[in-house]
Amino acid sequence: MRGALLHAVGDDKLDIRDDITLTPVGPGDVRVRIRATGVCHSDLSVLTGVLPQPLPIIPGHEGAGEVAEVGEGVTALRPGDHVIINWTPACGDCPSCTVGQPNLCMTYMMKSFAEPRFRFGGDDTPAFGMAGCGTWAEEIIVPWQGAIKVDPDVPYEIAALIGCGVTTGVGAVLNTAKVRPGATVVVVGCGGVGLSVIQGARISGATTILAIDPLESKHELAKKLGATHACTPDQLPDAIGTLTGGQGFDHGFEAVGKSAAIMTAWQATRRGGDVIIVGAGAMDDQVPLTAFSLLFDGKNILSSLYGGGDVRRDFSLFAKLYKAGKLDLDSMISSRIKLGDLNEAVAALRGGEVLRQIVLFD
Repeated sequence: MRGALLHAVGDDKLDIRDDITLTPVGPGDVRVRIRATGVCHSDLSVLTGVLPQPLPIIPGHEGAGEVAEVGEGVTALRPGDHVIINWTPACGDCPSCTVGQPNLCMTYMMKSFAEPRFRFGGDDTPAFGMAGCGTWAEEIIVPWQGAIKVDPDVPYEIAALIGCGVTTGVGAVLNTAKVRPGATVVVVGCGGVGLSVIQGARISGATTILAIDPLESKHELAKKLGATHACTPDQLPDAIGTLTGGQGFDHGFEAVGKSAAIMTAWQATRRGGDVIIVGAGAMDDQVPLTAFSLLFDGKNILSSLYGGGDVRRDFSLFAKLYKAGKLDLDSMISSRIKLGDLNEAVAALRGGEVLRQIVLFD
């Protein structure tokens, strides 16, 4: 089958090849034929080494497709089911799962670092899948918990978006921050995740939603999707004064994955408010907060990994919100491309202007 392979961090180009195979489907596994997959900033972070992964690797984690084969013992899924890929499968038994935090389960994530699911070349060289997925290939094998059934009337490209960006952003609002009607919200970063945060804030009934992005070209779409106001980072002090009387916002969401963006969210949030970390940053990117401000500003720093919820519930919820016209996911798709276009798509992602590019498989 075809897939896009990264041999080493920093490579200029992905190796798009057609000699990739899969390991056999084992007990508890499912083989999924990918129909659509997103080009997410986290994929770029794997290419640049910001998110460490075993190599060689097939990137891609935001995907949807059709079950092609199920392994021994799998009863929840059958061939032909439409599924959304869940890149943090919940084992159900670890401490994170048993206390109701399945998004923090590391059982299958850790296995993905030791068990390559792909092979390539004449000598069947092993290759890994990003976060145990590797949706930039035509087919993947995941634990059955990593494939969540979705109604077949949800388009694959929409289902793919729900698989990461939408769940990460909307979930941060509904599950982590629990934004209430009448609240004020600021969102730093208007990429796919940031726009999902904005939509979550609108759904929650926030009355003021400020979108911050240095690229003014992104402001119009942010307003279309729910932001009441938009500005560049240098315009933020004036916006805080105008929109909150200088007090700051109730909730500040960081959707970039950089310490500078976290500090922007911190500075924009009122005393006693919540600062929610949504973006995936680098291990060596330190956030310069003082011990004094951590205590006396009274602000709460909240981590929101994968939307802070349970995808077994949330994927279905977000699909229903889409079908009800409450979530505008079609507007978040910048372009629909083919697997062979991935190198150009990665270059466009580096440029920062695009939102979600979706690879559609024949």
